[in-house]
Amino acid sequence: MDQDRKVRVRFAPSPTGGLHLGGVRTALFNYLFARHHGGTFVLRIEDTDQTRFVQGAEAYIQDCLKWCGIEPDESPLHSGTYGPYRQSERKENYRNYAEQLVADGYAYYAFDTAEELAAQRKLQPNFKYSQENRSQLRNSLSLPAAEVQRLITEGYPYVIRIKMPVGETISFEDRIRGIVSFDSSLVDDKVLLKADGMPTYHLAVVVDDHLMDITHVFRGEEWLPSAPVHILLWEYLGWRSHMPNWAHLPLILKPDGNGKLSKRDGDRLGFPVYAMNWQDPQTGDLTRGFREMGFLPEAFVNMLALLGWNDGSDQELFSLDELVAKFSVDRISKAGAKFDFEKAKWFNHEWIKRSEDEVLLPQLNDVLAEHGVRDVDPRYLSAVLSLVKERLTFLPDFWEQASFFFKQPDTYDLAAVQPKWTAEKTTFFSEMIAQLENFDPWHSAELESFYKLAIQASGMKVGELMLPFRIMLVGGKFGPHVFDIAALLGREETVARMKRGLEAFVTPTAP
Repeated sequence: MDQDRKVRVRFAPSPTGGLHLGGVRTALFNYLFARHHGGTFVLRIEDTDQTRFVQGAEAYIQDCLKWCGIEPDESPLHSGTYGPYRQSERKENYRNYAEQLVADGYAYYAFDTAEELAAQRKLQPNFKYSQENRSQLRNSLSLPAAEVQRLITEGYPYVIRIKMPVGETISFEDRIRGIVSFDSSLVDDKVLLKADGMPTYHLAVVVDDHLMDITHVFRGEEWLPSAPVHILLWEYLGWRSHMPNWAHLPLILKPDGNGKLSKRDGDRLGFPVYAMNWQDPQTGDLTRGFREMGFLPEAFVNMLALLGWNDGSDQELFSLDELVAKFSVDRISKAGAKFDFEKAKWFNHEWIKRSEDEVLLPQLNDVLAEHGVRDVDPRYLSAVLSLVKERLTFLPDFWEQASFFFKQPDTYDLAAVQPKWTAEKTTFFSEMIAQLENFDPWHSAELESFYKLAIQASGMKVGELMLPFRIMLVGGKFGPHVFDIAALLGREETVARMKRGLEAFVTPTAP
């Protein structure tokens, strides 16, 4: 590749459903490389397989990239000079190139019907259409030229297949894996153009990468077996000198390291593998995403970046700008990266802690709204957040950790109080309520000092009277520092909860 060319990379998903985190990582690495080198990040929708097209999937892909903060420079939504950006809209390009390959002797017409190929598969369980059997099948290499012309003229369905050479070594340099070589005799004659006139991935990806002037290709290692076909197409079409640099990314593995991470693994182990919620428009099945589970996009992107890449230091928390600045292909690993959901949760916890309130408050308002709480004063919400921020792993945890700041307890942990309740404690809390009704200033430190002096004067132990106070305010043995809670609730609400709690504590429970 000409090193003076401006960097242009592309993320080229198929609109067939939800976006797996492996796909998002591919998009992320493309984005980081482009931004690091001042280049262009392209989104190209590879929708040539209309049988697998799913309504709404393209918009979903674009929404995922937007949520992650890695929006493309060129896409179906942001057209540039290399459009259109959907392969289905570039259909006429592909036939011309496929016919050129046939004319140059690098491809051929194949007229075999689906039934004929199915019969071959029954005879040969590992059947491949290749140099071993192409002369016995119905194609322009085995049929007389006149018969081939007749079939085409009469509109007989056919596909165009690449003619793989025999006994050649096909090599290329991968930016991650070094020199990679294949024996051409072991690669079958892939279909390049289907009977409906649409190209397969193999032809379309090469033609579009050329026409869009793509300089670097980052894709998953599962595409390595297709590389020899693509290398030959670049050569056969006369574009080898402008072929992009290749980088085949390591797989994201199951948590136990045994095989590629799949949606079934997430279903089985209880974690998402899609970036955002995906609802299948045909079945209505909902697959939960990282966003809806309560992940911040910063944490999701940070976690993904370290699945197969590191900067060579012990640093683990990176902003998107830091990732752009430090990203290097040389630091991408060849080995597969095990997905660790506990580690993913850690990233989210850390990013919640370091995020500014103005970033979190709108999302926390959404959490509250789901529980019927609306129109919360932003200053109050920010104060609550400061008390529970360290306790949040996911954003929805906010309700569990802080619901008592927005409504009085529905129930009390009476089992923790009543067995040791005494008349003396009733007297203490009755007097404490009366004194707190006029207490000033209503600050955490002053409240704590006053309360503990009162305990000391009563002759009882601190532990005997701290827990009942907490349970009066929040309903159970949880929450941040109890005097911080009281200070934030305010005098009127604290006193009201103490009265209500005391009544519950002294009321005999049913046997």
